[in-house]
Amino acid sequence: MKALVTGHAGYIGSVLVGVLRAQGHDVVGLDTNLYRDCDFGRHREFVPEFTLDIRDVEPQDLQRFDAVIHLADLPNDAPDVLAPDAVQSVNEIATRRLATACKQAGVRRFLFASTCQAFAGCRGAPVTERTPPAPVTTHARAKRNCEYALQELADETFSPIILRQAGVYGVSPRLRLDLFINDLVASAATTGRLHLPGDGHAFHPLIHVEDLARAYATLLTAPDERPHDRLYNLADPEASRAIDIADAIVETVPFCTRVTTPRLNNEPSIRIDASHFMRNFPNFRFRWTLAQGIRQLCEAFHGAGLTAGDWRSDRYRRILRLQSALEQGAADRNLRQIWTAVA
Repeated sequence: MKALVTGHAGYIGSVLVGVLRAQGHDVVGLDTNLYRDCDFGRHREFVPEFTLDIRDVEPQDLQRFDAVIHLADLPNDAPDVLAPDAVQSVNEIATRRLATACKQAGVRRFLFASTCQAFAGCRGAPVTERTPPAPVTTHARAKRNCEYALQELADETFSPIILRQAGVYGVSPRLRLDLFINDLVASAATTGRLHLPGDGHAFHPLIHVEDLARAYATLLTAPDERPHDRLYNLADPEASRAIDIADAIVETVPFCTRVTTPRLNNEPSIRIDASHFMRNFPNFRFRWTLAQGIRQLCEAFHGAGLTAGDWRSDRYRRILRLQSALEQGAADRNLRQIWTAVA
């Protein structure tokens, strides 16, 4: 299958590309390459690519593709540094426009990366696909609005598939240390201290980046006879509280001390029921446990000689990288200026 992956040079995309190519798919990427100098460890696989803003994609750009996997977006804290219209234009308006262009170009399958943070305002029992979303952040609200727009576009000729993915962790050629697990492990490994947020009782739905990439590959080749307009929650079945995650990290990282920070009044606690995905794809298996993922991160950080300075730097933190780009004139607050390499 010939697939276009938006955000292919990012944290998830650089892992997904390798998984898809290993399965024999013809992959093309689309990315602005803002994080071009943020590689970690091994270099990313080279793939043909468009260096293009997703706001500028036209139907004629898409006619040769069988499917589009749409990962590209701006991070959760982007409204703090960018123009408000820029965030909405990338995370919401551009997604609607891209999906419409795909439909016009005859691209039948459209996989969309949504988020379990759509349920951040929910409390109580594990949430299912039937649970009404309750997003509390601008990022999650944009994802919810995109879900509604895709459901409206769905018909017998256009099959959007929405994946509400849990918090992602694990090693990637485009590493992020602003993600919950990766941040905790990097802090423990480089400073010997792990700062546990709140009282540790909040549940954090998780999925290893390689398992997530394999899930996208599974959805890419799902039989056409399945109903269009599909929505799936996806999280590791191992429900994890923050305190259990912290204990697992302390057990793995030598000479690490856990420090409890003041309780967060708005700390989300989300429990995900992903049984719908597992019923529809019974051959899918999670290959990573939390303990294995923590060990993988520790070994990678040790092998790369990661320092506390690296952990705090903008190299592996997306919002800090955006701030650097703005400060150095490599981008404007609408992200419309042509980008140059950010040192």
